Amino acid sequence: MTAAPEISVVIPVYNEEAILAESVDGLRAGLAAEGWDFEIWLAENGSRDRTRALAAELAAADPRIRWFSCPTPNYGAALRMGIERARGRFVLCEEIDLCDLDFHRRALALLRAGAADLVVGSKAMPGAHDRRPLGRRAATRAYNGLLRVTLGYRGTDTHGLKAFRRAALLPVARRCIVGHDVFASELVIRAQREGVPMTEIPVELAEKRAPSIHLARRVPRVLGNLARLIAAIHLGIGPRAPAKEER
Repeated sequence: MTAAPEISVVIPVYNEEAILAESVDGLRAGLAAEGWDFEIWLAENGSRDRTRALAAELAAADPRIRWFSCPTPNYGAALRMGIERARGRFVLCEEIDLCDLDFHRRALALLRAGAADLVVGSKAMPGAHDRRPLGRRAATRAYNGLLRVTLGYRGTDTHGLKAFRRAALLPVARRCIVGHDVFASELVIRAQREGVPMTEIPVELAEKRAPSIHLARRVPRVLGNLARLIAAIHLGIGPRAPAKEER
């Protein structure tokens, strides 16, 4: 096995044959142009199209690209598995329809300077530009409002782009108990509650394609997993956090 890179990029992918190759090629070129030592993990989960085959082709053509398959369509499980497989000092959690190099530059500058161990890319804070359809923007704000009311979250966003020091967040990821979309929120909320130094920075985004799972189908599952998370946090379900690691 090659030496561990500085940066691992983890991208859950589900039925993405239309944009996978182009997005990965663009991301790889951008990361290389920065002069960074990196690997890209494609966390395929339950695709019914050619996503698996394309991921295998991309990995065969470039050793910096790796992939694995989670057997069911589960964004959270795939993201957690990618975080566990990542070898870099810093982990960047990406979305295949974003691949935001500007976020990576700003987040890595903060991580390298020791200003934070977790950087969240916010679609809702001042300075952000969210150009998604109105319904998706409203859903994001409503969901984040629920997190603030029910779990005391002090930020403006939890889902989407994130960057963190792997040593600080891997133990948190392993204590998370919910999957699908709510895993990303649980990771951020548990990190905040455990005192991980974190900050938000604004991001700009517009969709390259319609969501792979329709919003109306996602809402019941999200609310069910959110209820599980609320119960887990307030009842103390799950392993306790160990003492903080030294930097």
